[in-house]
Amino acid sequence: MARGSAVAWAALGPLLWGCALGLQGGMLYPQESPSRECKELDGLWSFRADFSDNRRRGFEEQWYRRPLWESGPTVDMPVPSSFNDISQDWRLRHFVGWVWYEREVILPERWTQDLRTRVVLRIGSAHSYAIVWVNGVDTLEHEGGYLPFEADISNLVQVGPLPSRLRITIAINNTLTPTTLPPGTIQYLTDTSKYPKGYFVQNTYFDFFNYAGLQRSVLLYTTPTTYIDDITVTTSVEQDSGLVNYQISVKGSNLFKLEVRLLDAENKVVANGTGTQGQLKVPGVSLWWPYLMHERPAYLYSLEVMIRGKGFDWPLLVKDFNLLRWLGANAFRTSHYPYAEEVMQMCDRYGIVVIDECPGVGLALPQFFNNVSLHHHMQVMEEVVRRDKNHPAVVMWSVANEPASHLESAGYYLKMVIAHTKSLDPSRPVTFVSNSNYAADKGAPYVDVICLNSYYSWYHDYGHLELIQLQLATQFENWYKKYQKPIIQSEYGAETIAGFHQDPPLMFTEEYQKSLLEQYHLGLDQKRRKYVVGELIWNFADFMTEQSPTRVLGNKKGIFTRQRQPKSAAFLLRERYWKIANETRYPHSVAKSQCLENSLFT
Repeated sequence: MARGSAVAWAALGPLLWGCALGLQGGMLYPQESPSRECKELDGLWSFRADFSDNRRRGFEEQWYRRPLWESGPTVDMPVPSSFNDISQDWRLRHFVGWVWYEREVILPERWTQDLRTRVVLRIGSAHSYAIVWVNGVDTLEHEGGYLPFEADISNLVQVGPLPSRLRITIAINNTLTPTTLPPGTIQYLTDTSKYPKGYFVQNTYFDFFNYAGLQRSVLLYTTPTTYIDDITVTTSVEQDSGLVNYQISVKGSNLFKLEVRLLDAENKVVANGTGTQGQLKVPGVSLWWPYLMHERPAYLYSLEVMIRGKGFDWPLLVKDFNLLRWLGANAFRTSHYPYAEEVMQMCDRYGIVVIDECPGVGLALPQFFNNVSLHHHMQVMEEVVRRDKNHPAVVMWSVANEPASHLESAGYYLKMVIAHTKSLDPSRPVTFVSNSNYAADKGAPYVDVICLNSYYSWYHDYGHLELIQLQLATQFENWYKKYQKPIIQSEYGAETIAGFHQDPPLMFTEEYQKSLLEQYHLGLDQKRRKYVVGELIWNFADFMTEQSPTRVLGNKKGIFTRQRQPKSAAFLLRERYWKIANETRYPHSVAKSQCLENSLFT
């Protein structure tokens, strides 16, 4: 080995399921090691919204060139958070445009003086378009929320004498346009008898509030100048042995020695290798496996919008996973955007299966299916796959939710996005979630699994619960006959105001929600031993939406309130999920309650 070359250690962790290939550049989750340090920048940042008419005063006055407080008043803003709910200033609640964040940081002296050290600035998520300056220098830009981005800032901090402080300025624009993901439109209201001059509103085409800001952690981390940039893992099983194929990307030098160690859950070395690619063999392998799921039949049953996925909050995250395990559920879809990286780690830890969905929601208008949008959508899928490819919990990619898939332009668009995603990761199935008519859906031929959203006896045939079984059976039979593909009921449910009761059941009462779910379950049970492979209720907990006459402080389809208190339907689902778990774990024995066995409470 040549003098001055580096030794890089790669601990691949527990045995993983499939992974993506062919991606350029890495986005590894920062972890401290003997050669890497992390400095979290969570906490209070200085904040200002640009309320000027054109929302561009910050650029015109170059707020990034000097401390933000010098150009005007600022307020404290916690990071991570969404700025919409923090202030009592009503203007921030629905603000559309540029907001500015700033934080000053003192760096360890070694970071600024040791030229063998890289210093990287990493932003976990900034919704939706972000520009970052370090000490007034334009450092990086990123389009799209919900995913991390980073830049090597070594040349800005290793510039001679130790600077007393490092100033990080981030401008974020939450405007949604026909080419963003999710898309939106800006509508100018020109009737001056009703609206002031220049008055506009943001139109969205999805059913959740467009929260924005620095919604996940910001941090600085270091690596050696010769460093591991990315790790890609694919796995298979040969008799009782696990085979781990790995590819490791090293940057900074061609002179290095690479040793690979595979660790089990107890951090014991179970296999060794050398070089940037190879195969590790683990005799008597213990596979990662979904919570409470028997080998056959495999069936997904759980809830949508399971957790606070847009932002990140450890106490709430752990609470949600405790509730998930209490229910006996085993899966969720990241509706309708990639969740925080820590959420995916918890899914790996607890055996929760994930359908990983990108922010392709609200694709409702013909103008949203354009070439610029297509290019951006494909780029977003690259970022999703690059970030989440090594998570065993991720079993499927979803490229969109309820697009206008009956349009010819949507058919081509979805075909291209799905094909691109498959090229990034040939090991996992790809889907999108449809609410179109089975005969008119132009995207369904290209997916591996059909995912369907339907709300019988809720958005039509109001109150007629007796129609659900017939309509659900017709839905399944039509889709399966035409496409001959496995089907997941990816959304179903009813709005419920906690504490509202009526018998016989009426809409918005707890009894109606419970009765509607029972009718769906009767229909699902007729098909789940055939070609229906999963059921995902909408949804886990109530959540905020835009204001409208049909939304009373948000969407109330949760089986838990926003405060995580159960409605009657939660107990119904708990009984159902544990019954399914026991049937599939012990397929030839009488089902018995296992609610306390294998739970967090024993």
